[in-house]
Formats: sequence, structure tokens, C-alpha cells
Amino acid sequence: MKLIILFFCSLFIFPIFSQNKVDFEFDYAQFGYDTTSNFVEFYYSFNQASLTVVHTDTADYIQGILHISITDSATGELVVNNSWLVPGIIRDSSDLNKSLVGAIGFVIDEGVYYCKLSGADVQDSLKTRAIDGYLRINPFFKLTASMSDLQLASNIIPQSTNESSIFYKNTYEVTPMPTAIFGENQPVLFYYTELYNLSDESGSNNLRLDQLVFNSRQQLVINKSKQIDRKVDSRVEVGAVHAFKLPTDTYILVCTLIDSVANLGVSSSKKFFVYNPDVVYVDTFTIQTTSVLSSAFGVMSEEELDDLFNKSNYIASESEKDQYELLTTEGGKREFMFNFWEGRENDPLQEYKQVYLDYISRVNESNARYTAMGKKGWQTDRGRVFLIYGDPSEIERFPNQPETRPYEIWSYHHIEGGVYFVFGDITGFNDYQLIHSTKRGELRDETWERRITVR
Repeated sequence: MKLIILFFCSLFIFPIFSQNKVDFEFDYAQFGYDTTSNFVEFYYSFNQASLTVVHTDTADYIQGILHISITDSATGELVVNNSWLVPGIIRDSSDLNKSLVGAIGFVIDEGVYYCKLSGADVQDSLKTRAIDGYLRINPFFKLTASMSDLQLASNIIPQSTNESSIFYKNTYEVTPMPTAIFGENQPVLFYYTELYNLSDESGSNNLRLDQLVFNSRQQLVINKSKQIDRKVDSRVEVGAVHAFKLPTDTYILVCTLIDSVANLGVSSSKKFFVYNPDVVYVDTFTIQTTSVLSSAFGVMSEEELDDLFNKSNYIASESEKDQYELLTTEGGKREFMFNFWEGRENDPLQEYKQVYLDYISRVNESNARYTAMGKKGWQTDRGRVFLIYGDPSEIERFPNQPETRPYEIWSYHHIEGGVYFVFGDITGFNDYQLIHSTKRGELRDETWERRITVR
């Protein structure tokens, strides 16, 4: 663990605080450092109006104190245990509407850590607030295409030449927003994230970055996408959400990096709050809700929706799986499934219907062909491959070889220049298991023949 930097400054932020507590907020974000550790930034803010003002002949000032402790959960080792004084000058009453905002960063090795942060008023020990929780460090540079945490910001200046700025990194000045409150007094939410391990030897350019915002009713209120160039291995992505247009509510910002060819995805999310007393809530989803209810999903029970998503699991990205896990209402799941299938339809005139109907047809066909050992066909290895890739170009069947168990070789001539899958009836009960494939991302075992050899 290495200490990197500590800084603070005064910013204008709408004050919300209790008279009995110091108004202390914090946030954090992890960024890639190396293959064994991440760089973790902790962001904090003290609302100056909640701190005791000290009057002197030369100046009036306030003082907060920040304490951070980080303990390795596996060893019990205290890797960080420090306090820092955070002072501020009060020139006039307008300064009380500002906050002392800063950040402190550490390089922390892979593992799970218990973290505790506290903020207190130096002049009044009763004014204090503590926040604790567990932090998991999983180095981003160990993974395939990956994404750092999201850092919420009150402002981002691109192509900044002010390298001496306390908020400067990677040519950007990123001012953190630990309160995560936007709207009337902070109209635009900015965010910063870093993408890693983007280079692809095949030269494909199939990465898509989605920006999604969900409200507290799990409705999707913002949905933007952009293609990501893979010519560089790492890059910075910044974006903005016009919070002044949103009604008062709690929201979740989700950024998802999707490889549509490999059917992989990574995501990062952050909760934020919007306070806009003058913005009246209007259900902008009436039309979409009508479409959902009039679709096949509109008559499905929650149990049927869960069953459908389980069947669709093979073509869902990891981020989509995570999003569905967070859904707790029948309406939210219906809307998700509608968007899930509509997003896979290449022909806008067909909406979700054709791709969805084709897939369900494959589910039914796989059940008819491959059901075995109490498993429905779509749950078997052959069923999964059939659902994802469709009918093979060619099937070679070897049902009764004297020296081997029954096996099949499925060839797909149109995928990656030609790939094949080998399925073996290892148990002898017609449940053919995938034992080898040349398809990228699938099980590969060059010695697969030993698994079907009869001894």
C-alpha cells in the first residue's frame, strides 16, 4: 500500500445538514494500477456551515478532521490508520455555502478490506460522522476488457493544461462530488471512468459503451450508446447527465462495456440523487408501458418472466444478468424483457417479435431434440450451443463405435472461419456433454478423445 496524495478546496454546494452532526460525505472509486493492485481514491466533503467558526483578529476559519482506517480482512493488518486536518478560511457569510472537497488516494493490493472513514469538527467533538464498510480489490489489469469504477463529478474540464490543479488526471480536471446530489443547484452530473485491456488481436471493433439511468421505480429514463475504438489498449471516457431535466428522485447511473461478438460485458454503476422541486414528474413511459403490456410479456407472471430470462441467459451479457438480478417488481421485469428483445431486433419494423419468436422456437426445438436425464433440452450442452449459434452446417454422428462412447461433431462453417463442437455421451444416458470446441470462448480440450475412449 502506498499513499499518493491528499488535497482539498472550497466549492459551492447546496448545504443540507443537521445541527447535531457535521455534514460529512464521502465517495470512492477504484482505478487500474497494475496486475496485483488498484489505485483507490476516496473523495470527501465537509459543509463549512456545519463546522464551528473560529474568530481571530486576522481571519475567521473552520477546521474539519478526516480519519481513514483500512484493515486487511484476511490478516487483520491495519494498512492505513491516519488523520488529516482539513482547514478553511471564512472571508464572509457566502463562504458558509461552500464545502471543503478533497481526495486522498492509495495503492491497495488485491483482497478484501474493512474501511472506516470519519469526519469531525475540530472545535466540537460531538459533531462527527462515521461511515464504514467492506472494500474488495480485484485488479482491473488482470481481467480482459474491463472498466474502472465511475467517479461522479461536479465539473470536468477536458484537455486541461493546468497540471498543477489538485484535480488533474489524464489531461482532465475532475472535481469530485461526494454528496452525489444534483439538480436545482448542480444542474449537470459529470462522470469519469477508465477502460482497460481493449486491444484485440483480430482487429475487430465490436465494443459498445452504454450509458443507462434508472429511476427508483426501476424505469429506464436515459439510454445512450457509442462505439469504442479498440486501437488503443486503455482510454478515458467522460460523460454528462442533464440532472436539471429530471424530477426529484433517487437514480442509478450504469455504464456498460459490451463485446457483442464475444457476448461479454462489464459494467459499473453509481447511485445519485436529484432535487428539483420545480420539475413535475411526468410518466414519459406511458407509451412504452402500453407497448410492453400489449406484447407477449404483458400477460406473463413473474415466475414466467424469470423462466424466460433463464432460457435467455445464454445470450445475455454479464451486465444484463446483473441488471435483471436487481429487479424486484413484475413490472420492472416485463419492461426489462421487452427492452432485452427489442434491442436484439435488427429490423426496426419487426420490433422485438421476430428475434424473440425465432429464439423461443429454438427453445422448443431443443426440448424436442435434446431432453435427457431429467433436463430440458435447452438446459443441455447441445441445447445451449443450438440456442446461441443455431443449426450447425454439418453434424457427424458416431453412435456405435467399438472403442469409444457415442459422440457427435458439430461444424459451423460461417463462424470465425470455421469452428466445431464435440459432444460426448459420457454417462451413457444420452446426455451429450460438450468436451471440446475450437470456438473462441468455449471449452477447449485438445485431448478430448481420452474422455470418450472405452477402457
